[in-house]
Amino acid sequence: MTREMLVSAYRAYIGCLNRQDWNELRRFVHDDVRYNGIEVGLSGYRKMLEGDFRAIPDLHFRIERLIADPPHIASRLRFDCTPTGTLFDLPVNGRRVQFDENVFYEFAGGRIEKVWSIIDKASIARQL
Repeated sequence: MTREMLVSAYRAYIGCLNRQDWNELRRFVHDDVRYNGIEVGLSGYRKMLEGDFRAIPDLHFRIERLIADPPHIASRLRFDCTPTGTLFDLPVNGRRVQFDENVFYEFAGGRIEKVWSIIDKASIARQL
């Protein structure tokens, strides 16, 4: 994939997440996807994302930074949301919080095969 193709695919993937278009997820994510070093597979990855949207009904992925070096993408995602209950073991309970996720992706065959994610939990804790 060229850099432009990779960026386009990634932006389409983020759009898919924001629409919660789970039937389209297969178009962007490899069947044997690994998340933080653990093989979760497409179904596990989808379940994780669906759980995120249940915990955060107003979840919206906003790209703040994007660097592409095929076959890799590095992205800083920004969230401004109102989680219900507990989030990352923190008692958010309906309060609005802002936080970032630094995430790295490796693509294979035009789809995401590996994901490494670091969420700024300390930022959420400071807001509570």
